[in-house]
Amino acid sequence: MKHDLIGIKRALLSVSDKAGIVEFGRALADLGVELLSTGGTAKLLAGAGLPVIEVGDYTGFPEMMDGRVKTLHPKVHGGILARRDLAHHESAMREHGIPPIDMVVVNLYPFAQTVARPGCGMDEAIENIDIGGPTLVRAAAKNHAFVAIVTDPADYARLAKRLAQTRGKLSFAERYALAAKAFSHTAEYDGMISSWLTARDEKGAARAFPDRLNLAFGLAQTLRYGENPHQSAAFYREASPPPGSLAGFCQVQGKELSYNNIADADAAWECCRSFEVTACVIVKHANPCGVAVAQTPLEAYRRAFRTDPTSAFGGIIAFNRPVDEATATAVASQFVEVVIAPAYDQAARAVFAAKQNVRLLILEAKPDLNRLEMKRVGGGLLVQTPDDFDVASLKVATRRKPSDAEMNDLLFAFRVAKFVKSNAIVFCGGGMTLGVGAGQMSRVDATRIASIKAGNNGLSLKGSVAASDAFFPFRDGLDVIARAGARAVIQPGGSVKDSEVIAAADEHDMAMVLTGMRHFRH
Repeated sequence: MKHDLIGIKRALLSVSDKAGIVEFGRALADLGVELLSTGGTAKLLAGAGLPVIEVGDYTGFPEMMDGRVKTLHPKVHGGILARRDLAHHESAMREHGIPPIDMVVVNLYPFAQTVARPGCGMDEAIENIDIGGPTLVRAAAKNHAFVAIVTDPADYARLAKRLAQTRGKLSFAERYALAAKAFSHTAEYDGMISSWLTARDEKGAARAFPDRLNLAFGLAQTLRYGENPHQSAAFYREASPPPGSLAGFCQVQGKELSYNNIADADAAWECCRSFEVTACVIVKHANPCGVAVAQTPLEAYRRAFRTDPTSAFGGIIAFNRPVDEATATAVASQFVEVVIAPAYDQAARAVFAAKQNVRLLILEAKPDLNRLEMKRVGGGLLVQTPDDFDVASLKVATRRKPSDAEMNDLLFAFRVAKFVKSNAIVFCGGGMTLGVGAGQMSRVDATRIASIKAGNNGLSLKGSVAASDAFFPFRDGLDVIARAGARAVIQPGGSVKDSEVIAAADEHDMAMVLTGMRHFRH
């Protein structure tokens, strides 16, 4: 039986999302399929001139309780769940006048869209929990040996074409794939409800985190390998990625993205889209090796590249503005793995076309942060809110106050430091990075490395500013910054040695700004 083609003679259509349902219903009717339907779906089909039987007329039992009870009836579920290969099932169907239902087309109440609306209360959320829909979906999916379950409007056109080719029949493999998709659909739906309800008390007051965190990710692509060639890997995407997040990328050119490409691209994009002004970010091994803001993408790229041309080799480059021909020409003259931007003009696309291996991604430059940040640990998951920063909490701790230009650079440097692996020190000046010290076990070593890298690339730190992602435990790191030539520093503060570090800044006639907020990134 599993290898047989099953003919579709009767279908039940009951959808919340009605996109494409009339066209699919017409395709079924043209094949001689009898259409059963409910409520708004039945009215829509009938209004389009399709022959449709209202479920209440079919069962002899009216829809009631504001639609809460309409398909929960033996004549419906018996027709879906009956096994056609068991004589006593067939006998029960004949005895009770239950015709078989061969296809169920259902999608569920828009719970996610409802609770996403501002001001949605508990009562409204509860009313948008579908009961009959998931029951129909699960029944049809369980009995996929004999019944086809369709939950995704994106499948309508493909299935209509297939049914036309087979004269209304679907294979077991096709029904199995639809069933697997259907169970994923109901699991995701129930998971959303669980996460939403357990993040609130019985009065609807929200908690920071739900008691049950249900995550639903769909396979976007299988990757050639993981972080290293001996590791297998895949990329999964959220059902509804946050606006502007990397998972929503559109690749318009280049080789398939690798595991490391995706990880580094995310680091570059999250940093770049955090800027309101024109910016360019170059990332290598998940760390920004060059960041700059400017009037044009070309100038931003040139300044970002100057920070560390050696590390930029084979890096990921992100822009938060469309890329033009001049910018593309400059970027294409270097070895680059991935370029990310909101758009590329035709001339820029022509430039990159000569570099077919370069991966071009398009992403909408929205500043929205990811809703939650997650890190897998053995047997568990660490979850936190995004690392946001409120500039209103700044405090000048030294005798000398930073100039307006220095303050702009300090805020720029601290923003960049948020995306640099800890311990992190970032030297900046004039809206560009000058030296980046990343991922060190000692803050003073991160400071020395940032200073050395600036010198190696011919960049003077005289008059620069520096940002530290966390407090200075001792004055030694501050002394290195001062000797390098920096005139101002921004750091969270909070060390037992704060007074000693502030005194050192005063000795060097430096300005020091405390944020009261650190930017650890592990």
